[in-house]
Amino acid sequence: MRAARTLSIAFALLLPFAATAQDATPAESTPATPVAAKAADPAVSLEQAYKKEFALLQAQKRELSARIAEVKKQFDADRGRLEGQISSLETRAITAKAEAENLAGELARADERTAANAENSDLLAATIEQARATLDGFGDNSLDAAEFKNADDLGKLNAMFGSATSLLQQLGQIRREEGTFYLGDGSEVKGTVVRFGNIARFGVSDQGSGALAPAGGGRFRLWNAPAEDSAKTLASGKLPAQLHAYLYENANAAVSEPEAKTAMGEVQKGGLIGWVIVSLGILALVLVVLRAIFLKRAGASIQNIIDAVTPKVRAGQIDDAIAACKRFKGSAARVVTAALRNLDREREHMEDIVSESILHESTRLSRFGAVITVIAAVAPLLGLLGTVTGMIQTFDVITEFGTSDAKLLSGGIATALVTTELGLIVAIPCLLFGSLLNGWADRLKDDMEKAALKVINLAQDVRNPVTRAAA
Repeated sequence: MRAARTLSIAFALLLPFAATAQDATPAESTPATPVAAKAADPAVSLEQAYKKEFALLQAQKRELSARIAEVKKQFDADRGRLEGQISSLETRAITAKAEAENLAGELARADERTAANAENSDLLAATIEQARATLDGFGDNSLDAAEFKNADDLGKLNAMFGSATSLLQQLGQIRREEGTFYLGDGSEVKGTVVRFGNIARFGVSDQGSGALAPAGGGRFRLWNAPAEDSAKTLASGKLPAQLHAYLYENANAAVSEPEAKTAMGEVQKGGLIGWVIVSLGILALVLVVLRAIFLKRAGASIQNIIDAVTPKVRAGQIDDAIAACKRFKGSAARVVTAALRNLDREREHMEDIVSESILHESTRLSRFGAVITVIAAVAPLLGLLGTVTGMIQTFDVITEFGTSDAKLLSGGIATALVTTELGLIVAIPCLLFGSLLNGWADRLKDDMEKAALKVINLAQDVRNPVTRAAA
């Protein structure tokens, strides 16, 4: 391809030379062979031109090859140099990246150490403040001294633990000293105060002795529990065989006498709803007693009615049986009387009359039963209402005062719990006794029906003895 291109270029360059040579040939030539001379001269010139051109092209080729080789050499040299620079830059970039990652890790660790130091500093400050408040309560003001404030953190810790250790050693001993305390009636007396570590105190005086309980503001008063022997034994420098003491945590907080729990006090905690539940309970109790008395009377008269009527029915003295039955009062007497008055009717008709009489008396036998059942169902609901009311009160107190004072929350919690308790106390017995009384009433209805049927059977036996005997 390159050779054909070269020959095309050569022909294009030699054509002008060939035309010039043909035009420059002299008109005069050898007369012997004019045609041959004219044909030979252009051929010789064209060949020489080819040779010259070829030589020129060869020279240009060599020159171009040399330049190409030089450029390639320079390119290879530049490429090697650039590759070396690129490799060096990559190495430096990797090294810089590793250094950046190390620096980032060190920075993160430094931040963690800074945060930990800040947290430790806050914790140390809080610990020192707590220790200062605790030690100040026992009269130790060593943490308020200028020497402590100017010390470093380690020095502050050593001083703080040293003061605490010294105070613990001091408080762990039984100390006797002169002091004052209050008696049960509130009068202040002087005497010997025995400190049993920092958890109990005893007072000994001519007016009274015993264990002491905090009365507020660092003052103490005699506790109501008997501990006179323990106090006097400790005051004499001995240890009692059995120690009766009141253990306290804070000498500045007054301790009140434990409140004796009474039924009235518990109901009072439930508020208005609690009193409503108690009222319903009392009403249910009265109704249960009244219904039990009524059912007992009704059940006791059934057998007496049968014993009084049976002989007269067997003797055919129906009017006398009716008169004997009227001497009894109650549902059973009325049912048996209805059966006696209709002995002349057909049996099915008599049984219908007896059933109608029992249904008529069923209202009296079920007296107060529905009210007792309603109270049994309503009492737990009232307790639930009290629970919700108490919880609302508790959350209102929390919203206004927070949760720091438990006494403020006790009112709502007491209402919530006491009303539920009262509701269950009323509902469970009402449900139990209501069910028992309903069962008792059903048994009485069955007994009345049996008594009426017995009277009917006796009357039929008297009227139809042969048919009855055959049956």
